[in-house]
Amino acid sequence: MDTTLKQDFLRRWDQYFPLEPLPITFELSSDHRNVPMARSSDGWRCFVCDLTKVRNGSALVFDSTSIPCRGGKRYCGYEPELFPDFRYFLSYGIEGKLEGERYKKTPELVDEWQEDIHIIPSTGKYLIFKRWDLLDEEDNPDVVIFFTRGETLSGLFTLANYDRADPFGVIMPMGAGCSSLVYYPWHEGRSHDPKAVVGMMDPSARPCVPLDTMTFAVPIKKFTRMVRDMDESFLITPTWEKVKKKMHQSQQKYR
Repeated sequence: MDTTLKQDFLRRWDQYFPLEPLPITFELSSDHRNVPMARSSDGWRCFVCDLTKVRNGSALVFDSTSIPCRGGKRYCGYEPELFPDFRYFLSYGIEGKLEGERYKKTPELVDEWQEDIHIIPSTGKYLIFKRWDLLDEEDNPDVVIFFTRGETLSGLFTLANYDRADPFGVIMPMGAGCSSLVYYPWHEGRSHDPKAVVGMMDPSARPCVPLDTMTFAVPIKKFTRMVRDMDESFLITPTWEKVKKKMHQSQQKYR
């Protein structure tokens, strides 16, 4: 990757978002580049929980064997077919057979929603996750992912809308927690008008993130523009200095 971009962001992040956690990145790659493989599991485990290690500075690679959750496999591109009775699982279930998550009112709504899901071409490839400061010249991240609370999220949201006339530089589509980190931002990165994705609204994934934490995932080509604009944006104004004070209060509260 462009090491100038790496250093420019680190400097500006420290200036405008002091002591806030660094983002992580993911790359869809045909080469795992000797990054440690995430552990496999025989039982259910949320893919989002594994990313805690990445946020703490341990690079990890995932493939179809290291994502035990069926939803995670699907949204990460390793399982194109839905499992039997998925339409009931996501809605009201099947009495005496399957407990439903009740995230959609009817199975028919689930069917209609899933018609628009276009699986990422991950078969035979790897998902490489690294924290931003650990990236090197070999890396070519597709998406940059922030785990963040309100004040920082407000800055990222506003910056994502800074260089456009319309108010829709950020989207918040419904889906599993992993879909807001991988599926939707990856597809946005291939759009002519890429948008950032706010996520972690999935109740099933909430136990995997700290209290009051949301995610903000940005395709790399949009992220590059955001970094470019930081030094001329609202981040240099007295308004943002007031927000930084609240950011510090938040850090003290959750320390």
